[in-house]
Amino acid sequence: MQTIKPIKLGSNKTSITEKLTSAEMGKLWATYMGNDMAKYILSYFLQHVEDEDIKTLVENALKLSEEFLKITTEIFSKENFPIPKGFSQEDVNLGAPRLFQDEFYVHYLKYTAKAGMSIYGVAIPLVYRKDVEAFFRYCMDCTMDLMEQIKEILMSKGLIIKPPLIPVPEKVEFVHQDFLNGYFGHVRPMHALEITHFYDNIENNVTSKALIMAFAQVAKDKKIKELFEKGRDMTAANIQRYMQMLHDENLPSPSSHDDLVTSSTFSPFSDKIMLYHKIDMFSMKIRAFGNSVAVNGRHDIGLLYTKSLMKITAFIQEASKIMIEKGWFEQAPNAADRDKLASD
Repeated sequence: MQTIKPIKLGSNKTSITEKLTSAEMGKLWATYMGNDMAKYILSYFLQHVEDEDIKTLVENALKLSEEFLKITTEIFSKENFPIPKGFSQEDVNLGAPRLFQDEFYVHYLKYTAKAGMSIYGVAIPLVYRKDVEAFFRYCMDCTMDLMEQIKEILMSKGLIIKPPLIPVPEKVEFVHQDFLNGYFGHVRPMHALEITHFYDNIENNVTSKALIMAFAQVAKDKKIKELFEKGRDMTAANIQRYMQMLHDENLPSPSSHDDLVTSSTFSPFSDKIMLYHKIDMFSMKIRAFGNSVAVNGRHDIGLLYTKSLMKITAFIQEASKIMIEKGWFEQAPNAADRDKLASD
């Protein structure tokens, strides 16, 4: 394969002597927090996995999380950047009974690998320090390799239905005035990108629903348990609406993973790590909705995503308030408060 033509610039020796920019700080911090959480979640998964292929997959994911944490910590240490508190052994009980079946771990890793690739994909064009850029490129490459293993297992074990097939176009066509219709007049069939994002959103949500259903079973704090139940019902309603859109086009959709959650009510995780995890997962949904709206044309689809976005935003706000009340919400790096500095 031919590579792009190199550009020959004068020597640049600023590299790692440069200070971290806000983008570099923010994405490194998010990478640390996400992988620190993953380390404890995956450590628990490994206590209850029997399928050897899936066990190897979880082990690979855990090794990546630990390596990403190590490199992030090294960069922070060089910059005298305070290492985030994140999570600890207090946030996981490795002796807790099985909460998920083996197959769930594969779907979970696909969901979280997507989240990781989203962080790294946004970071790469925005970071300029060579060591940080190299790190995020490495994260992306490793996560893509992990995704390939995930997809191989999903397909070889018959755990997933691939995105729907549609006819190959017979000729190039241009849209007409009814392209935006969704409620009135002639409503066109969904195009390939709209179908793709409905499939992706359903795939994300069935995994998210199974996880929050499990969290609702085991949460100790009544207020948090009720919030998880609310999130479970909201996610179920969204899944039903998205599936109906595909079914109206006579297209298949991903299946539920609810049966992959056991009946255990003994929590392997602290309420803190579970609540943080759901804020993180629901935030990913907001990014996914943005991508979905960007390629959509029909008014009814746009309104559907807008309503989902509003409900998910409300959930995140409610969850964040609980995190703040309990002193669990660790703050990301922020800009200087100039008004406060001026008043001191």
